[in-house]
Amino acid sequence: MTDDTTFPRYDDLPLIEKLKMRHAWDVLDGDLGSVGLRRPEHLRAAAHSVTEGEVVPLNLSLGLIDPPLFGRPPMRHRIIPEGRNNNEDVLDDFNPQASSQWDGLRHVRAREFGFFGGLTEFDENDTESLSIEHWARTGITGRGVLLDVAGWKRAEGAPLDPFAGDEITAADLEATAAHQEAELREGDILCIRTGWIEAYRGLDAEARAKPEIAGRFTGLRGDEASARFVWDHRFSAVCADNPAVECAPGDPAVGSLHRRLLPLLGTALAELLDFDRLALRCRELARWDFLFVAAPLPIPGGVSSPANALAIL
Repeated sequence: MTDDTTFPRYDDLPLIEKLKMRHAWDVLDGDLGSVGLRRPEHLRAAAHSVTEGEVVPLNLSLGLIDPPLFGRPPMRHRIIPEGRNNNEDVLDDFNPQASSQWDGLRHVRAREFGFFGGLTEFDENDTESLSIEHWARTGITGRGVLLDVAGWKRAEGAPLDPFAGDEITAADLEATAAHQEAELREGDILCIRTGWIEAYRGLDAEARAKPEIAGRFTGLRGDEASARFVWDHRFSAVCADNPAVECAPGDPAVGSLHRRLLPLLGTALAELLDFDRLALRCRELARWDFLFVAAPLPIPGGVSSPANALAIL
């Protein structure tokens, strides 16, 4: 386990005065970030959460988000005959972030202060620094815990509107965990269900094409309290079912959670994961933990990857 006497609390991390944000550049592995918080004992403990022998995929079909969000080009899939008896797939304009995906440490920078570790630029031949390939080499695995915020809100008689742009606070996450009697542990992969995927599935093609789909959605508040919650719980990754983990459009006065978590705290983020079936099964079993397994695509110098994630109950 991480030594509590040497691992700093969030409020003890160095502050970048101009940003009014704290960083963990000298605390975590420079290429792994939060993924490096996972220890062998975490994996061994996570293996004990497999009691049912059930696998729940957490990936959306690559064609579900149509059109892709944020102006990304649609993937084109071609099947090419090779010789008399074989076919091969060819993917054109394939953006790894167009469906269930990981944000790597090359994805977002903290303005002039750079990417994680303070790296401000990459040599054109540098395929190692902060590459998604580091996560592919180790995998993103461990004890997953699902906080079904949408389910908790519904039970409280105040259901979330996934398209409203509402803020989910750190206090909401704590309240959801208490409602579910879900224990949060060091090294966990935190999974947050806002209900966005379920709501998106209910839209027709015309509604899915509206620009506000990518511009307004409910998610985590981008404030320091959210960053403190993530850091002080020592999660190895944070995953959500909405397009950006945090809410949009957000409030510039509150700040960007992406900036707080990726370039400053080195937190692995996954977006657009499908937690609907998992939430139903967890509720039936009256337990919210599982073995989380993901193998990011080993793209040299990669910025992102398809999620390639599974929950094993």
